[in-house]
Order: sequence, then C-alpha cells, then structure tokens
Amino acid sequence: MTTETMPLATYRSKTVTNRLGLWLFIVSDLFLFGGLYVARFYLLGAGQRPDVSQLLGLGVTAMLLVSSFFMNRAEIAIAHGDQKSFLRSTLITLALGTLFLVGVVGVEWQIAHGSPADGAAWSLFYAMTGFHALHVLSGVIFLGIVYNNGRKGMYSAERHWQVEAAAVYWHFVDVAWIFFYPALYLIGTPVL
Repeated sequence: MTTETMPLATYRSKTVTNRLGLWLFIVSDLFLFGGLYVARFYLLGAGQRPDVSQLLGLGVTAMLLVSSFFMNRAEIAIAHGDQKSFLRSTLITLALGTLFLVGVVGVEWQIAHGSPADGAAWSLFYAMTGFHALHVLSGVIFLGIVYNNGRKGMYSAERHWQVEAAAVYWHFVDVAWIFFYPALYLIGTPVL
C-alpha cells in the first residue's frame, strides 16, 4: 500500500510515528554536533581559530540561511496545495545547498592555509566543516528525491510528510551551522 492509496487516517497515524523517529534522530545527531562544538572550545579556547576566508565564510552562511527561507516557503506552499511554488522553492533550496557545498568543500578547503596535520585548529576546522558538509550533502540528496517526487505529483495539502521531514532536517542543519560559523570564522585570532 503506497501513501497515495493509504487511507488518510492511517497516513496521519503513521506520520505521528515518523515525526517521533525524526526528532529522536535529530536529538542524537545534536550530540555529535555538540561534541564537535565543545571540542573546538576545549582545545582552542576563545583565543584561537583557523585562518580562513572571512568573506567566503559569510557568503556560504548567507546561502544556507537564504536556503532555509526557501525551504520554509516550499513546505508552506505544499501545505496549501500550491504545487508550482513548492517546486520552485525546493529547487532554489537545492541550488543554494549545492552552492554551500561547493563553497566549503570545493573552495574553502582548497584555499585554506592549513591541513589537518597542522594542529588542533585545522583538525577541528576540517572535522566540523566536513561533518556539516556531509549533512548538507544528505539534505541535498533528500531534497532531490522530494523534488522529483513533487514533479510526479506525489504530494498534496493532506499528504506531504516527506516535505515536512526534509524541511525539519534542513532547518536543523542550518541551525547547526549558525553555531559552527562563529566558532570557526569569527571567535579568536587566526592561527597560521
């Protein structure tokens, strides 16, 4: 039985269980992000940070925050049955998430003045940005699936749990970056 043929009452009942599972996953993932965040301040304190591009850091952060805005628009659009706005906003979110990955992994990692072998500051930088980039990549894949399913008309105002799940996950990844960004790019003096 697919979600399209499942009775609405059953679909809603399964959605409640799915929500609980998603939030338990996010709480468990929060411990991993939190561990990296605490390690950053434990090992470096507030006095040091890697010498990274401030402009690029601000740019990728802006892209991620704007992508969260469009993901929210996509979720609201499908909840109101607006398929066209949903698809457009999801596609913009996908593009911005991909640009974030290109900015961090494709550009920042290439122009960085250090490597993980150059000490704790650089090890933490690569661990934190790499772990976050992995989450953004999985979010982009998830959004790609949601977008493709949306193009096939699989979501409606009554049945759009997958869109809600993608939005919650995407916002979680954005909030994690809001903590990582100042810890990596703003707090402390650069370590060469």
